[in-house]
Amino acid sequence: MSALQYEHDALMSEHTYEAPQIEAGRRLHGGFDPDGQYISPRMKVRGPALEAWIHALRERGGDLMDTDSSLLAGIRYPSAAQSKLLLKEGLGQSFWNTLTITGHIEARGRVLAEMEFPDFQAVVNEDIGTMALGHLHKGLLESHGLDEGGEPGRGIGGHDEMWFALRDLAFGEVDYPEPVVPENIARPDAEDPPASIQEPYAGIVRFLLNLLLIEFRAERAFALAETLLRDPDLFSDRRAEAEHAAVLVDRIRQDETVHIESLRLYLGEIRQVELKSADGGSLPGSQVVDEYWGSLVHWATVEQPRLVAEQQRKLMTERISEHPEAARVQQAFDALEETVAPGA
Repeated sequence: MSALQYEHDALMSEHTYEAPQIEAGRRLHGGFDPDGQYISPRMKVRGPALEAWIHALRERGGDLMDTDSSLLAGIRYPSAAQSKLLLKEGLGQSFWNTLTITGHIEARGRVLAEMEFPDFQAVVNEDIGTMALGHLHKGLLESHGLDEGGEPGRGIGGHDEMWFALRDLAFGEVDYPEPVVPENIARPDAEDPPASIQEPYAGIVRFLLNLLLIEFRAERAFALAETLLRDPDLFSDRRAEAEHAAVLVDRIRQDETVHIESLRLYLGEIRQVELKSADGGSLPGSQVVDEYWGSLVHWATVEQPRLVAEQQRKLMTERISEHPEAARVQQAFDALEETVAPGA
């Protein structure tokens, strides 16, 4: 077996941890080395394998898909300043809901460990046996799914339970009702352009692109969560717990960095190969990826933000109306609305 080919069990293997990760009474994935440094789960072989595949892709003249979370650097609603105001005014339910919803959405990611992915070789002209692309169904997507949704059967939580744990650290016991979790945060399939390669392989490309966009959105949410948790003006009665909650956010970020790099690798490999077209011919993978990506980015940066802002504005107004000084808080809240994207 070469350094570019791996079996399922190897890609799923774990490091030997000096101590497990246990937070807020929850057994979580990963663990710690003898120096107390956090180690992401299932990285003993997966980590070196990803490095090897990236090196091989670049040796062939390709590279990771050229994109990052900065493409979502638009106006945020509510803004970081608005979120801080709500917390200072005793309206913490909005941030609590955000952390809770994030945990539930992460739990859905476990579907990656349960889905049966067809061998992508069937639609690629080149041999992909030594590419990451040839290992999607051999543990790569499964490990991604377990990172997100954990292993409930073994009593080990993934990012879902990590978000619940850090929420509980920061807020302690509260009586907020469970929030409504959006049914779908990816773009509806009906809005996708017509497939130029056969299904289900076109669906896999769309799935990977949507997943990458979701990871970018999560990456930007991490920054807001950490900012609020580390703000010395907030959580004054649970300052130490909030600081530790921010540490958990950073551990999740460490895990998710692997996911983003992996997805950029898979898509970079697809962009470099020749795909079998639906009409029996062939076409460059870059054509398929870029066509879907352009349409998806337009939805994520133009259409969806407007809809989300409208929904959030209505929700925030309803929540502020419950404050005894609603008019004052609403005026201050509106004054903090972003009109220019952060960093613009």
